Amino acid sequence: MRYVLRAIAVAAVLLALSGGWIGWQLTHRPDPDLYTGQPLPPAPAVPGVLRVRFLGVSTLLFEDGETAILTDGFFSRPGPWPRLLAKVAPDRERIARELRKSGIERLAAVIVLHSHYDHAMDAPEVALRTGALLVGPESTANVGRGWGLAEQRIRVVQDGERLRFGRFTVTLLRSAHSPVSARLGGAIDRPLRPPAWISDYREGDSYALLVEREGRAALVQASAGYVEGALNGRRADVVFLGVGALGKEDDAYRQAYWDEVVRAVGARRVLPIHWDDFTRPLDEPLLPLPYLLDDLARTMTFLAARAAADGVELRALPLREPVDPFAGL
Repeated sequence: MRYVLRAIAVAAVLLALSGGWIGWQLTHRPDPDLYTGQPLPPAPAVPGVLRVRFLGVSTLLFEDGETAILTDGFFSRPGPWPRLLAKVAPDRERIARELRKSGIERLAAVIVLHSHYDHAMDAPEVALRTGALLVGPESTANVGRGWGLAEQRIRVVQDGERLRFGRFTVTLLRSAHSPVSARLGGAIDRPLRPPAWISDYREGDSYALLVEREGRAALVQASAGYVEGALNGRRADVVFLGVGALGKEDDAYRQAYWDEVVRAVGARRVLPIHWDDFTRPLDEPLLPLPYLLDDLARTMTFLAARAAADGVELRALPLREPVDPFAGL
């Protein structure tokens, strides 16, 4: 009997230790000021000059005083417990507030780069409020249809397709999600009507976005995945580099990701995106994901070393502040 009791005691200790470890991993995270790099300075509004605003995750506003386009457009950012224990839906009030704070009234397009909820869920509502065309893969189109967006307001794109919005030319290029989310792969094959479980927002096709304007080019890599050779022959001065969950991969994967994205396009500047904890609202300071889900410190240490070795400038993006991503290049 004493052996049974001893086994139970050992099991209880191990359970307590594992629970404590998980608790620590859920409540501790890197200091973002130490790892995200020196921010780009704000850029004054000059007619005809490109400015970009970072709005959390992989939501980026490109504007030049004449035309504005937005990637993804995720503003609802439901908290960790609602998204795990209940269905989620776009928060119209929060979306409206964030659009006002970011100075967004009219958009030519909302371009969704894959269809997980933190990329696609809010996009149809953003399109409705701004008069934008919803652009993305078929899965994103089904998110739009489920929200009641008219078919003429939806544009389904294919790999390599180029679209023109004002002076912007955008090209969607085949990509992949980071390996950590393989369980949320697959497609959304019918209109998705919120509220829905976050697992209903399947990845669908993933894209990188090449944004070109008057001889300058930037690449938006929304997720830390890649398709080998997909960016060969493309050129971009700046890469907005998705790094979410990259800290959970090994150095071999991180090196391949750097080579297939940053080195492949000959980038001279890298601006990390999709590093923030998207269960926190945007009116609170941006913080990295907890250690249980990612390790931004490990990611940024790796990126800093690779950037220094390759002569690439690694900078940070301030929240909502307009910047010139090409300044000084």
